[in-house]
Amino acid sequence: QVQLVESGGGLVQAGGSLRLSCAASGRTFSRYAMAWFRQAPGKEREFVSAINWSGTTYYAASVKGRFTISRDNAKNTAYLQMNSLKPEDTAIYYCAAEVRSGGSLYSSISYNYWGQGTQVTVSS
Repeated sequence: QVQLVESGGGLVQAGGSLRLSCAASGRTFSRYAMAWFRQAPGKEREFVSAINWSGTTYYAASVKGRFTISRDNAKNTAYLQMNSLKPEDTAIYYCAAEVRSGGSLYSSISYNYWGQGTQVTVSS
């Protein structure tokens, strides 16, 4: 059974940092993309960042320069380092893995596997 488990969320003041982790089990994802999405109350789930199997990274414009995605294939884990956090970054952050054939890295409907989410709250 495939599982993605996020951790590292919490409450932080504006300007602070958090590091999210996404640990995968039940399958090796080293040959697949992994990504982070987020969903704020009353809003749709939105793309944050992705990293493909070769290590190429992709970012939403709103987080570029502040967030860094990485992966450790030996640990089957992806990370999201979030710096210079803003109140508008407050959301539930979800890890996703494995883009379906023909799908887009940027689209939530393209991913086969999801974690349960971790809350990130940034106070002003």
